[in-house]
Amino acid sequence: MDPYTTVVFDLDGTLLDTLADLEASVNHALARAHLPARTTDEVRLFTGNGIRRLIERSVNEDREHPADASTVEAVLEEFKRHYAAHCQDHTAPYPGVIELVDHLKHAGVRVAVVSNKADFAVQELVERQFPGTFDCVLGECEEAGIRKKPAPDMVNVALERMGGERAGLVYVGDSEVDVQTAQNVGCSCLSCSWGFRERGWLVRAGATTIVDAPTELERVLLAGAV
Repeated sequence: MDPYTTVVFDLDGTLLDTLADLEASVNHALARAHLPARTTDEVRLFTGNGIRRLIERSVNEDREHPADASTVEAVLEEFKRHYAAHCQDHTAPYPGVIELVDHLKHAGVRVAVVSNKADFAVQELVERQFPGTFDCVLGECEEAGIRKKPAPDMVNVALERMGGERAGLVYVGDSEVDVQTAQNVGCSCLSCSWGFRERGWLVRAGATTIVDAPTELERVLLAGAV
């Protein structure tokens, strides 16, 4: 088997457990707009397509009377303000993830983070939790003409910043968005069952290789293409 030489990771639900802080900021912003709170499971399922989509779903998903655009914008701005101040309150790497990334680096594997989360939060979280570790870190930046996942743009930009070598590339994530991203990039995909989507959901989304723990993911990544 050919070894993997470049691993591109999703962030939320893959490397970091960010759910508690996302839920807290969502419900803070909803409360400010006098809207009902969302449950943990709802927030979990609303993630994956970026902060704006998270807020649009939180405000309007299954609501009998959808809110107007100005309400969505107000909730979005309040979420950003609150999350910028509180994104580190409870967020932490999943057990074994720090060791996984360290072992990949020591094996000479290039590692990157590509996330639909707002770039300001991605940069802060990765620098705080994995200082100096990743070869490229990229959050949502559609204003620069880089489409967010599942479009292939963000992964392609990360590859360019790391030298452009596509051979040996694998994408690692925890959701249907990540499965679709790997398909659009044309690379292998490994799906993590410990994140924001359970195994059955991943299977229905088309995941072909699912790992249940960072130690298992490490074995697969260092063994090579599956």
